[in-house]
Amino acid sequence: MARILVTGGLGVVGTWLVRELRERHHDVISCDLAHQPDEVAFGLHGDIREPRYARCDISEFRQLVRLFEHFGRFDYVFHCAAEFGRWNGEDFYETLWRTNVIGTKHLLRLQESQRFRMVHFSSSEVYGDYPHLMAEHITDEVEIKQLNDYALSKWVNEIQIRNAIAQHGVETVVVRLFNTYGPGEYYSPYRSVNCRFLYCALHGLPWTVYRGHARTSTFLADTIRTVANLVEHFKPGETYNIGGDQLHTIEELSDLVLKVTGASPTLVRYADAEPLTTKIKLVDTSKAVRDLDHRNTYSLEEGLRLTADWMRQVYKPNR
Repeated sequence: MARILVTGGLGVVGTWLVRELRERHHDVISCDLAHQPDEVAFGLHGDIREPRYARCDISEFRQLVRLFEHFGRFDYVFHCAAEFGRWNGEDFYETLWRTNVIGTKHLLRLQESQRFRMVHFSSSEVYGDYPHLMAEHITDEVEIKQLNDYALSKWVNEIQIRNAIAQHGVETVVVRLFNTYGPGEYYSPYRSVNCRFLYCALHGLPWTVYRGHARTSTFLADTIRTVANLVEHFKPGETYNIGGDQLHTIEELSDLVLKVTGASPTLVRYADAEPLTTKIKLVDTSKAVRDLDHRNTYSLEEGLRLTADWMRQVYKPNR
């Protein structure tokens, strides 16, 4: 059993990861920005019971130090906390850079003294405009043009991590997620394209399909199972792509959303290529398959049906 901290534990990836790690009998603490019932009380009166969650903004070093002082040593930190998405990074760039870059630097400084192993969640966005098969080594061999602030912040994180490894000998693994979606991803205009299309379809809202783009979607359960395997198969310094194995166009994704929701095709608008966005993301996951037993066990249609069913439960659109 390992003692683990999950940052961003209330996010879509963090929530699934906390549950998966606890089901594997690890001792898991999570932190995020919101107050929660199961929260550590740092005040004078102490705790009512042993907490499993702490409110903590990773961009505030004092708050992180206080968390570590209270909980003590961790074997692993799964660093999920981040501002997500291209357009989110354009509209809220101050928060993006504080959280993604300053927050990650704070954790790296604590890693120097605490010596925990870290799993950092990066993004397929670091491959920028690269037009061919996206293998992990490509970023070391090809000068890549990053297309937006979110991509830039994630690439900065990876360089920060490399520098920390070289200077302080810390142990970190980077995982690059590719278009992960599934139940628990609450709608906002900044979420994954899968989430946005499903939400609009269930609520009778129009959505725009940009032609000429293709992705490999990854269902959350498959992503989380692979990431959780890192506790037993941790290789310091490695980087892993975690993605789907079926390339699909955004047009094909939209057609499947219509199929699983029964929405009217008249809701769909078509437009030319989206700016600041990679055209085709063709991922090589062979390293994750070899080292982490990565498997894609859900087809895109099955994953969309499960996510749509969850959305019907949460949003009750027919009411």
